[in-house]
Amino acid sequence: MTDSAVDTPPAALTVEDGALLKRGRPFRMLSGAVHYFRIHPDLWEDRLRRLAAMGANTVDTYVPWNFHERVEGVRDFTGGRDVERFVRLAGEIGLDVFLRPSPYICAEWSNGGIPFWVSGRTGAVRTSDRAFLAAVDAWCDELIPRLAPLQAAYGGPITAVQVENEYGSYGSDTAYLEHLRDGLRARGIVELLTTADGTTADMVRNGSVAGAMGSFTFGTGVDKAVHLRAPGDALVCAELWGGWFDHWGERHHVRSAASMIGTVEELLQAGGSVSLYMAHGGTNFGLWAGANHDGVLQPTVTSYDSDAPIGEDGTLNDKFHALRALFAPFHDGDLPEIPAPPRRQPAATAPLARDASLLEVVRSAPAGSFSPQPLSFEELGAEDGLVAYESRIDFAPGATLALPVLHDRAVVYVDDERLGVLERDGERTLTLPGVSSAGDLSLRSGVLTIVVESLGRINYGPLTGQGKGIPGGVLIGRRFAHGWTHRLLGLDVPDVTPAGGSAPDGLARAVFDVADPADAWLAFPDGVRGLVWLNGFLLGRYAAIGPQVTLYAPGPLWRAGRNTVHVLDTDGLGSAVEIREAPDFGPVEEFIGY
Repeated sequence: MTDSAVDTPPAALTVEDGALLKRGRPFRMLSGAVHYFRIHPDLWEDRLRRLAAMGANTVDTYVPWNFHERVEGVRDFTGGRDVERFVRLAGEIGLDVFLRPSPYICAEWSNGGIPFWVSGRTGAVRTSDRAFLAAVDAWCDELIPRLAPLQAAYGGPITAVQVENEYGSYGSDTAYLEHLRDGLRARGIVELLTTADGTTADMVRNGSVAGAMGSFTFGTGVDKAVHLRAPGDALVCAELWGGWFDHWGERHHVRSAASMIGTVEELLQAGGSVSLYMAHGGTNFGLWAGANHDGVLQPTVTSYDSDAPIGEDGTLNDKFHALRALFAPFHDGDLPEIPAPPRRQPAATAPLARDASLLEVVRSAPAGSFSPQPLSFEELGAEDGLVAYESRIDFAPGATLALPVLHDRAVVYVDDERLGVLERDGERTLTLPGVSSAGDLSLRSGVLTIVVESLGRINYGPLTGQGKGIPGGVLIGRRFAHGWTHRLLGLDVPDVTPAGGSAPDGLARAVFDVADPADAWLAFPDGVRGLVWLNGFLLGRYAAIGPQVTLYAPGPLWRAGRNTVHVLDTDGLGSAVEIREAPDFGPVEEFIGY
């Protein structure tokens, strides 16, 4: 036996004869998902205390690689990215931590957590491709040593670590899973390793790896999990879907407390352990919301409330109280007291003052790379947001402009004239200005500007990692338009000199004077589709197609006195911004997942 083996303490959480044991005693994991990256860091403690009051003994969280390493080699673990602080805080509150790290998390998060610069240079993500594994290893060399000392074996709260996430519904590269498993062990993870997959034999077979306990993800179907559980493994649902997420243009998904609690109770009666997904959903701040693809692109909304027991602003609902009652008998003593309800600002309205049109905002950005064909977002180093493509073109009046492939949405101008909007899954052609007449062979010249917006990087399925931009080029009639200049609009409020104007689109601001900062819900009653900043912080997107109507603006982002809300609407600026006293997630439909 080596000295290192002698010095390695035993894992706190183990599995024996199909049961979880914690330090040798029977244990039920009563967990809930709370994502630090979807919560303002000043509110981490509040949300964790609400989870503990719900009766949970464990919190589970993903670690999104792209959130911490937006630029290759530049890794950030400060402020809202201080995952070590979040883990320690959970331990101080008395919660264990079920850690679900990268490389892939799904989570309706942009690109499934894989950095765009990784997927942009290899189409073989989530495989044993050498280039992909090299990037994964470099990341894990930074991440895992930060978290290994926080394992329960060393007195910390981490009791379990997931190898990969629902891999059985994606691929079949066993060597990849083995590499991740071995990498965790080699970097000092001694606690229980797990995998998580849906309740089909195919998913379980392809998502499992020796040395890691299998667990399940489902909304219903405890009997299937019991049947598919490997001999000797404990029965654990790593994601029991007590609610569901929303796409733009759909309805807000809810699941009744009775439906959710029925599945949780069935699992516990079968001797199982549970992690509720989500216990507190939080918010897809910035442009971190991902997208699905099921024949068409399905972008995820800004809210990740997920109809969770602990609402987006910390509000507690019937599900919370039902779970508290169900979990209470599994605790030796009384549960923590229920925290006070969150504070909210009173209703108010502020007019929107126009600063500049979308085209003026675009032209204020510096001209960047020049190339014969339009470059992708990945080639330009653009993570998400807006990229403007400019080219001087000659065209016959009435000629057709076409984007054979578009990822995802484009506003098209010639000179100062807005011609229209093209969509990935809709119309991708339009007619250029002017009317041709018989025998007229003259050409018109102008600057073509195409403002392309990424609506969310696909986070699940075979198109995970797909790029953004105009990958098929731009056609004027039958020929390509060549010679492109690119302008990138970053994630900060555009820096433009206010010019006013009457264009339907563009940048505007509203000012609120606040005496006592607290949570607020912002609404944009006449706006069509835009980005929103509060005091320079990018809250996310709104869209008139719904279902989400209000955006959550947490108290720590407000300040006593003057507060500025900026809106950049690509289609139609409204006249005002409203503070509302309650959220509006739109019309609902019951949904229990799969």
